[in-house]
Amino acid sequence: MRVLGIETSCDETGVAIYDSERGLLAHTTYTQTEIHAQFGGVVPELASRDHVRKILPVIEDVLAKASLTTSDIDGVAFTKGPGLVGALLVGAMLGRTLAFAWNVPAIGVHHLEGHLLAAFLEKSSLQFPYLALLVSGGHTELINAEKMGRYQVIGDTLDDAAGEAFDKTAKLLGLGYPGGAALAKLAEKGNPERFHFPRPMVDRPGLDFSFSGLKTFALHTVEKHGLDEQTKADIARAFQEAVVATLVIKCKRALEATQQKRLVIAGGVGANLALRAALQTMCDKKNVELFFPRQEFCTDNGAMIAYVGCERLLQGERDSLEVGVLARWPLGEVE
Repeated sequence: MRVLGIETSCDETGVAIYDSERGLLAHTTYTQTEIHAQFGGVVPELASRDHVRKILPVIEDVLAKASLTTSDIDGVAFTKGPGLVGALLVGAMLGRTLAFAWNVPAIGVHHLEGHLLAAFLEKSSLQFPYLALLVSGGHTELINAEKMGRYQVIGDTLDDAAGEAFDKTAKLLGLGYPGGAALAKLAEKGNPERFHFPRPMVDRPGLDFSFSGLKTFALHTVEKHGLDEQTKADIARAFQEAVVATLVIKCKRALEATQQKRLVIAGGVGANLALRAALQTMCDKKNVELFFPRQEFCTDNGAMIAYVGCERLLQGERDSLEVGVLARWPLGEVE
């Protein structure tokens, strides 16, 4: 089965074609970063309008890359939620319309399930069950993935997620938006001995996260020491080390609580090299297998939607002609 996947939950227009026998055939992701950077964050109406402008050319590009025509597509998958309603509607309406026109089945996919299963796009020994650290946008969650469609959230963020804290701290340092990658790059020049940021909520039991206080600590550090170039780098280094250490500590606890022997890293922050290295060290010590998708599949993309859609369509799932999207959709409600 060949499935066209469409991702439009926020500010990336992602399209891909996944073949159940040959794997990923082609994918393209168009990002709206330049549009939203001048506003310091995503503007929902602008995001929706740009999806409308870009989605058809991106689909045509992916079909050309795969050397396929519309008659070669056996199903269409689109992101149903969670996300920005206007942006979601662009992909959902077009995806459902194309499926109807091509006389093939359609399926709405949970955006976070896409991230959760993105590591299956790689050739590896990954299989269920496993523990997943999902660090994507406004989400920082620890998930016990028993099988496809059965996910137990055992740790969640109480306020700012890790990705939000990265972007807000980057903005504080004058790095623009989105600033997570820029902060990580700047941290490489930082002095690891100068500042020590707290590791939030690691001194109490449980697996939940809180990163808003860490952002405030960064603000107070700026107010006290100023923002010359070296201080910026030192703050970035201390901030990143605190986030990474916190995530590693919580993952270690979750592995011990669940007795899982496989750990999957998913979501945009999963592309952070310092986090990957620290988790690899921890997993090696605990004899746990670590899996993560390549960096281009950590951020929002159509490949993960095409994969999940293909798996669900093969199981006989279908969406009706009625099109609905969900701005909020807890992962635990996925069946």
